[in-house]
Amino acid sequence: MEESSTVPFDEFKYPANFQIPFDLFVSKKNKGLGSPGNLRFTDSAGNLVYMVRKLSHKSADNRPNCTKKLLLDSSGNTLFTINRVSVSSLSDYHVVLVGFGFLGFADFGVLECMRGKNVKGSWQGFRGNDEEKNLIFIVDKTLDELTRTEFKILLLGENNGDSKTELQMKGCPFKRACTIYKDDSIVAETSLMYKLGIGKVFVPRNRFRVTIFPGFNDHCLVASLIVIYFDGRRLWI
Repeated sequence: MEESSTVPFDEFKYPANFQIPFDLFVSKKNKGLGSPGNLRFTDSAGNLVYMVRKLSHKSADNRPNCTKKLLLDSSGNTLFTINRVSVSSLSDYHVVLVGFGFLGFADFGVLECMRGKNVKGSWQGFRGNDEEKNLIFIVDKTLDELTRTEFKILLLGENNGDSKTELQMKGCPFKRACTIYKDDSIVAETSLMYKLGIGKVFVPRNRFRVTIFPGFNDHCLVASLIVIYFDGRRLWI
């Protein structure tokens, strides 16, 4: 699928009661031989909607055990800053507070979702470039197996009118299968192209579809969660 043009981000912000599922198509654009590529999200016409940029360790404020990715719109504006914190085993709530306090992250109260969990990885998402005030979500990987991964997501007050909203993200990265749930409802899910009746046209496995269902209007947040879901899967996408 070739990208035909770029489209302003505002055209992809639909109201929460929008009744038509919205599709994004995910692919990785490689920089060259031996260089890791970056994820890109396009619409059904091939227009670029979002792209991902990974910052070097030096440019990520020299934070220990922390890597940073930016979700950008088609014009290069930062929509989300995604920080991954390498925490191998968090079994005590106080350890989490100390660790995140050392790294300078905000809003300790929202870290209660980690209490008593053996977390396999943790991420924080900030709206735009503001890492002091605009903490929007926290993601914990709670299960990391060869054929299945699971994440717990805590959204803060800006989203869906709730002071705190919990989502679940589950699936199999190898199959490019990921489903995001809010309670018993599906927020979004991915699917490989060849399962969608495209026929015998060859579609690489590093291209797949993300369908965002009506009722959840923050499409760039969903894109950020997909970035987290495949974080570190260099050989699989």
